[in-house]
Amino acid sequence: MTLKDNFIKGFFKENAVFVLLLGLCPTLATSSSAINGLGMGLATTFVLVMSNIVISLVKNQIPDKVRIPSFIVIIASFVTVVDLVMSGFLPDLHSSLGLFIPLIVVNCIVLGRAEAFASKNNILDSLIDGVSMGLGFAMALTILGSIREILGAGTIFGIDLSIYPTDEKGAPVTMLMFILAPGAFIVLGYLIALINKIRNV
Repeated sequence: MTLKDNFIKGFFKENAVFVLLLGLCPTLATSSSAINGLGMGLATTFVLVMSNIVISLVKNQIPDKVRIPSFIVIIASFVTVVDLVMSGFLPDLHSSLGLFIPLIVVNCIVLGRAEAFASKNNILDSLIDGVSMGLGFAMALTILGSIREILGAGTIFGIDLSIYPTDEKGAPVTMLMFILAPGAFIVLGYLIALINKIRNV
């Protein structure tokens, strides 16, 4: 696999959300708006990239019996960094994402790439893999969050698009369902169907 193929695989061929169907719990729970989806995606990308690099560096020093626990400790260290930085500098986003920031520790995308790729490849390839899979995940969450926010609130990144009629009080009459859990499943289902249609053409 070439450097280019290794980089773009996370966006299309092996996209965690649309193709591999991994990490769907945070995908559905945190994508109620574009900013939440982007924030969760970038936080996961940072953890994925940094843990891939460190695991690739120390893979030969970790005994097989404690391989998975060691990976989790490394991942948890970077999740703690993300959690503290986000809490200090982006408190509103941190509050909105809530428990799903600490839960990056057990995200199957992060642990899966650590086990399947970083523990078997060199630092450069592991770095590129982390960036590719992480940004592909962030792209998927941002697209999903954008569609849900537009349909459910008539806004995008908090900017009013004024696409819905208003009631007698001046409030937009939106399709609130798309901000809620059922809307997440509906939008994700249609996006997966669209991606599969495009890939099979």
